[in-house]
Amino acid sequence: MPPPLRLHVNVVMVDFRLYLITDRKLIADRYSLIAAVRLALRGGVKAIQLREKDLNARDLLKLAYKMRALTNKHEAKLFINDRFDIAIAVGADGVHLTQSSIPVHAVRNTVKKKLMIGVSTHSLKEAKEAEKGGADFITLGPVYRTPSKLKYGDPVGPNTLRNVGRKIKIPVFAIGGIKGDKVNDVMEAGAYGVAMISEIFGADNIYGKAMELTKILNNKV
Repeated sequence: MPPPLRLHVNVVMVDFRLYLITDRKLIADRYSLIAAVRLALRGGVKAIQLREKDLNARDLLKLAYKMRALTNKHEAKLFINDRFDIAIAVGADGVHLTQSSIPVHAVRNTVKKKLMIGVSTHSLKEAKEAEKGGADFITLGPVYRTPSKLKYGDPVGPNTLRNVGRKIKIPVFAIGGIKGDKVNDVMEAGAYGVAMISEIFGADNIYGKAMELTKILNNKV
């Protein structure tokens, strides 16, 4: 059984179970990023993290405005990776911080309640620090081995996911090597939801894959 909605002050805000993170390089030969995200949103995705680290501030801002208009149309939440200034400028719902970003507490003190804050974590220690600093939710991983997360070391595995889920009160999204056939496993291990990149954006049918995963997760609630 999936974890129940946690009775945390911020849990009502985290009203999505599938957290889709962008990577335009995965889809450049087939679609524009906007077109790919549109297909995912039509398939039921309700939260997008704009994560295009190689763009300069001006280009990222321009793209963020387009993404905000698109997510608004589909009543989905928009998070901006790292740049809380751009998140505020475009009226995004939140910012997503990494372990090399400005500390969570500093961002929370700056944005107050204007933005939700998600944080990438890779251990129980980092998860606790994120919660203490004022994060609304975290991603934890990589749960399974995946090329994009090799720099973070060995996979943390379902057992760490289960342990973290028991030790903190904010929602935990499993990330890293999670395919459709692993969703049940991570949810049973205590994940609140899943964060994905290539499973959706690397699919031949983005719309169909998003719909498939959304149905799986909705059945877990």
